[in-house]
Amino acid sequence: MYIFVKNGILMIERSILPTAKLALSQFRALCLTGPRQSGKTTLSKVLFKNKPYYNFENPSLQYEAEQTPGIFLEKIKKGAVLDEVQRVPDIFRYLHEMLDNNTTRGQFILTGSNNFLLQEKVSQSLAGRAGYLTLLPLSYNELQESNLANEHLNQLMFSGGYPEIWDQQLTPTMWMDSYISTYIQRDVRLLRNITDLGAFKRFIALCAHSASQVVNRDELSRNTRVDTKTIQAWLGLMDNSYIAYMIQPWYANPNKRIIKSPKLYFYDTGVLCYLLGITSVNALKKSPHYGAIFENWIMTEIKKNIFNNGYADNMFFYRDSSQNEVDLILEREGQVLAIEIKSAATVHGDHLRGLNYIHKFRPNAQKFLINTGSQNHVIQETINVLSWKEVANI
Repeated sequence: MYIFVKNGILMIERSILPTAKLALSQFRALCLTGPRQSGKTTLSKVLFKNKPYYNFENPSLQYEAEQTPGIFLEKIKKGAVLDEVQRVPDIFRYLHEMLDNNTTRGQFILTGSNNFLLQEKVSQSLAGRAGYLTLLPLSYNELQESNLANEHLNQLMFSGGYPEIWDQQLTPTMWMDSYISTYIQRDVRLLRNITDLGAFKRFIALCAHSASQVVNRDELSRNTRVDTKTIQAWLGLMDNSYIAYMIQPWYANPNKRIIKSPKLYFYDTGVLCYLLGITSVNALKKSPHYGAIFENWIMTEIKKNIFNNGYADNMFFYRDSSQNEVDLILEREGQVLAIEIKSAATVHGDHLRGLNYIHKFRPNAQKFLINTGSQNHVIQETINVLSWKEVANI
């Protein structure tokens, strides 16, 4: 499905749209975060068709708002889209006062590609006044509904979900090269003063080789030749700038959920393929990383669905000292969902080990095995085998 927007360009209707409209009816402002080029600007203009748009990456506009934030906001007191607003941090104090004086819902949309800086300012100045949503690149469901993608799984994983690649039919590798270069030169330096960009580039490449695995900070430290505190800071930087994210281990007792060894995933498998040096769909098929990339793709599709529906991000993984593992544990409305992800098209007995183990102490948990097959069925009366095409229904 497409939306015809004001400038005459046909755009993809995003699944998050109903959630965003609801948030604007509940809060005076909506903060919309997500990676660069994920579609935040387009979505904001769809939501606010008749309100002005300001992008603070424009140097003259940023300077004006920095010098006289009160005067700047007075000119747009009826509301506006403020894009990359974290670049003008002083504006939040003035916006706080403006929203206190006017309790009308849905006045402003504030966007940012830097989660840490934006969330920090919102929590300090706009708590209770602003809703908070995250827009990730296109999901498989969105691509299907817009008739931009067919059911070629490997092409989906290789191309990733950035709208411009699909809309303009661009070559993913060339686009990713520019995207990562811009990210390192601009976003990384905005967040942290990294003097050795070469070490940081090595770090990103090493993280790609660790995708879908438990993070080994000591190994990353040795191979990058920086200390573990720096590694921890860089992992946080990649998360806050929407390159990679981590999920934490799950325990039946919430008090035992100590953050020690998270698993690492990338927000976009197109970016992941690029960092792994995979330059074609054919190369992806032959890659020793194929299973990890498939797991990453499924995990991130589920994460997109969670964000698009405004749910809490309760994603965990299970692993114990006896090597019993389940790739994903979801907690939703008091229900536990245990999900195993396998890149094979058929089910083998060893694929079920973790789910059978979980069944022993959580027999009421919903159990799923997602694979690359095309058929859905039930095995052992308790485990639902789902095709990757059904990931939107999790």
